[in-house]
Amino acid sequence: MSTSKQRPIGVFDSGVGGLTNVRALMERLPMENIIYFGDTARVPYGTKSRATIETFAMQIVDFLLENDVKALVIACNTIAAVAGQRIRQKAGNMPVLDVISAGAEAALQTTKNNRIGIIATNTTVNSNAYARAIHSKNNDTLVRTQAAPLLVPLVEEGWLDHEVTRLTVREYLKPLLADDIDTLVLGCTHFPLLKPLIGREAQNVTLVDSAITTAEATAKALAQAGLLNTENDNPDYRFYVSDIPLRFRTIGERFLGRSMEQIEMVTLG
Repeated sequence: MSTSKQRPIGVFDSGVGGLTNVRALMERLPMENIIYFGDTARVPYGTKSRATIETFAMQIVDFLLENDVKALVIACNTIAAVAGQRIRQKAGNMPVLDVISAGAEAALQTTKNNRIGIIATNTTVNSNAYARAIHSKNNDTLVRTQAAPLLVPLVEEGWLDHEVTRLTVREYLKPLLADDIDTLVLGCTHFPLLKPLIGREAQNVTLVDSAITTAEATAKALAQAGLLNTENDNPDYRFYVSDIPLRFRTIGERFLGRSMEQIEMVTLG
């Protein structure tokens, strides 16, 4: 790449879900080149130790830095919760965005009654990262978190408007709605695909899509750093994974909302 502005944005996740962030970045920043890495050979991260997650995350960051990225987007709630600080130390002055910081900020700007709900995976909920991020800005906000692990396989199965998914969502939302939340953060990269269904089950609640909020935060950070690409009518999108499971392309294209032209497998570690 000839100039700093033309260098790609590096986006990464433990698997395929981070493609919802790539999709949001493509829509918000249509002239940016993007490199995506999904650690599909070692997913899920949520069942692994903190030390292992940090090791894997740093291997991915090294790979992206070798590909001369100009910014990093942590599109994985688990990595953001566990390894965000180490990644920022490694990246130095490079912009580093993550779904938790962006989601928490957007939730605070959205809520009217200071009652925010979070649905996420077990690891993200147990890390308490969203509550910490929200309370660091406003300690008076009521934050209610709910683990919703069953929604991940339902999304990957493509059951986005299925009765089973609807009943599962309804069950997970019950304790949050009982606390009179007016804002709900979709704290897992899979959950934006369920926005229509969740919206019907929580009609008076504003949904915060962390993919969209992270894309907005990325646009702001690049503009502040003078790194926005404004002269690129044919952006380059590259997708790297550590394994190509049988259904990866099908699931990936569902998340991305378009075909994935080039998927390359690389081994880390």
